[in-house]
Amino acid sequence: MRNMLQEPRMNITDAEFKVMDALWAGRPLSAEQLIAEVRGRTTWGEATVKTLINRLIKKEAIRSVRADGRHRYEAALEKEAFALSESETLLDRLFGGEVAPLVAQFAQRRSLSPQDRERLRAIIDAMDD
Repeated sequence: MRNMLQEPRMNITDAEFKVMDALWAGRPLSAEQLIAEVRGRTTWGEATVKTLINRLIKKEAIRSVRADGRHRYEAALEKEAFALSESETLLDRLFGGEVAPLVAQFAQRRSLSPQDRERLRAIIDAMDD
């Protein structure tokens, strides 16, 4: 179940995720660079990308920083924190917070490689320690 001390879930749309993904590459980007990066991955126009940037600023998922005399954008929301929040939301909504049915669902649909099985065993073994 979800830890009650966690920050509230930030609702990031699929479109906004594409902007976040460009910023999660790890470097601050100028507006022009960010727009070019996102447009290279989509068919969106410049105005659409600017709208998404502004939404993410309002949500405080990204921030504008001043570097080299220019404004650059960087992620304020860490990818790992977002992934954890999304994973927990999925787990809670679809599987009542239980991990085993989630893993079973994926294992039935996709074959687990020997490496996947070994990693899962190692995770379970570590939990027993």
